[in-house]
Amino acid sequence: MAITLLDGGLGQELVRRSGRPPTPLWATGVMLDRPELVQAIHADFFAAGAEIATTNTYAIHRDRLEGTGFENRFQVLHRVALDAALRARDAHGAGTIAGSIGPLGASYRSDVMPPHDEAVALFAEVAGLIAPDCDLLLIETVASLEQAGAAMAGATGHGKPVWIAFTVDDEDGARLRSGERLADALPLCGEAEALLANCSAPEAMPAALGVLAAAGKPMGAYANAFTQITKAFLENRSTVDALEARRDLGPQVYADHALGWLDQGASIVGGCCETGPAHIAELARQLGREGRAQGSDQGK
Repeated sequence: MAITLLDGGLGQELVRRSGRPPTPLWATGVMLDRPELVQAIHADFFAAGAEIATTNTYAIHRDRLEGTGFENRFQVLHRVALDAALRARDAHGAGTIAGSIGPLGASYRSDVMPPHDEAVALFAEVAGLIAPDCDLLLIETVASLEQAGAAMAGATGHGKPVWIAFTVDDEDGARLRSGERLADALPLCGEAEALLANCSAPEAMPAALGVLAAAGKPMGAYANAFTQITKAFLENRSTVDALEARRDLGPQVYADHALGWLDQGASIVGGCCETGPAHIAELARQLGREGRAQGSDQGK
């Protein structure tokens, strides 16, 4: 079975390299004055062994930009993000571009979704804008059944394969952040070509993969390296800029987790927030050492 190696987290790398304090839209704002940082990070992930560049479009939603001063830069921001990934891919000479579509409102939250039809239209606008420059569309950090249904409806029909990634409870990977069963999301994802779990603790991924396997589709995981996202964190309606990195999840430890996911049948692995090029490089090294075949045509 061929293994597809994703990249790692873009946002935290941008924080480190830009020297800016984290805010809910730090990864968006930096593109307007230092777009070269985005391209450089994509390049570093490719050099580390990643086969996919995930575009820096995760948070570029009209509802997220409202009241931030970026409202009129919606299309410009997407263009800058796409160009950064495309230039890095072209310089590397190979690679797949995954167009990231993050959640509306805020990450991990199931209480900030607009009405269904409005949400579908917002997701569809983004998908239609980025699909021509991408090899696949990657719906990320889906926290509820409502988000899954709206995002899938908006992302399908644009001529590109759709992958969907769910953020699960750090203590119970069989449940979404909303508390709903991950298994109940599977019927909503019939058009998806791959199912993944993302932006959750690596310890939660085995349970999530156990659920996703029932769909019989390619599956995978890319965890974060944050301290645990607790129920209290979600109840306080905090955002990702309030989280801290774990000190016990360096590249070697993270790679060990990922190899376990492969043993469960995953064929797509990588990293999410607080995993950098060093994590991906170590994972690529481990894959090579174990003789696991890299290089897949999924999404092409």
